[in-house]
Amino acid sequence: MATSDRAVPIVLAAVLIDTIGFGIVIPVLPQLILRLSHASLAEATRIGGYMLIAFAAAQFLAGPVIGNLGDRYGRRPVILACMLAFGVDYALMAFAPSIGWLFLGRVIAGVTGAIYGPANAVLADVTPPEQRGARFGVMGAMFGLGFILGPALGGLLAGIDPRAPFLAAAGIALANALWIALLLPETLAPENRRAFDWRRANALGAFAPLAKAGGAAPLILAVLVWQLAHMAYPASWAFWAKIRFNWSEDQIGWSLAASGAVMIVTQALVTKRAIAWLGEARAMLIGITVGTLSFAAYALIPSPGLVYAVIALGFAQWFVFPASNALLSRLVDARNQGALQGGMASVGSVAQVLGPLLMTQALAAGDEAGFPGAAFALAAGLGVIAMLIIARFVLPRLSRAVAPPDRAPI
Repeated sequence: MATSDRAVPIVLAAVLIDTIGFGIVIPVLPQLILRLSHASLAEATRIGGYMLIAFAAAQFLAGPVIGNLGDRYGRRPVILACMLAFGVDYALMAFAPSIGWLFLGRVIAGVTGAIYGPANAVLADVTPPEQRGARFGVMGAMFGLGFILGPALGGLLAGIDPRAPFLAAAGIALANALWIALLLPETLAPENRRAFDWRRANALGAFAPLAKAGGAAPLILAVLVWQLAHMAYPASWAFWAKIRFNWSEDQIGWSLAASGAVMIVTQALVTKRAIAWLGEARAMLIGITVGTLSFAAYALIPSPGLVYAVIALGFAQWFVFPASNALLSRLVDARNQGALQGGMASVGSVAQVLGPLLMTQALAAGDEAGFPGAAFALAAGLGVIAMLIIARFVLPRLSRAVAPPDRAPI
């Protein structure tokens, strides 16, 4: 069996399991934090936000280190170590006796979540350049599938015990580690390895490429603002559902799974056609507008029965990230495409650290003031700011510098 035939499915499974493990604990976090902290629901919301910040910061700092270790020692040992640590970490969180232990577990989960770097490197090692786009697309599909399966499974298991989702995540991670140990081949040849370099492993260096993507700076800023708004979903959804509707863990899980399913269907069947028909800029603006209206609807929603309707009707918000990436690539010349991708990675990291702080603090303050929709109201406000940035600074330049694409038939 060829190396690629053996390596690709194992790596894809590792990414799927890692994503399931992240999503599986989201529905149960409010209940577990309440149990360990003996705090009010508003205070538990703040604690949950701090945990997400710890997770994102650990992943951001660890990502370049894990990637450089993969270049030095090979992909297989790094992926195996991450998966083993992932399994042990979730077992630790299942039996965490205090909030401090739970925080430690989320930090370790952030470090082990940096598996995506070496996993992508495996695909690049074994895939011809002309086929890498399709392979990376499958990787993205595994990521999306994990966010469907994880919350749904976590919600169901939480009905047994709040710690059951953590035990399940630990079990599937350790089983996958065994599969990796037995079957994953090394894909980085010894002659292609390089010495570990702390300068390349410095996470702060990820911001340097932003200086070379100056022509796209307003659009990058708009994307940052939109990503901050979009963090309302992972950061506050579970707490908002419990505060606003007193949903159980399985209800939270199914709602998150439904949102993930809408995302997958939209990306698979609608986004490409919409961008071809509308053009990147209009597709992005429509997506932000629909997403902003969805945030406003969640902020004011009177009945839990309407939640699924808003999830379905808000499908166009999933146009934003593909459309913005395509538009950004057109605003930057070929010599600076690498700088652009580095800048976008930095933008995502900033949003993942700041977003949970903004959204959970807003949700907690809103709950204490009698307005549980405050986080989504804040997200709607950020959506309006993103639209204004595009209208004032991006579209005028776009009309001068970039010819609109021909409409393609749907």
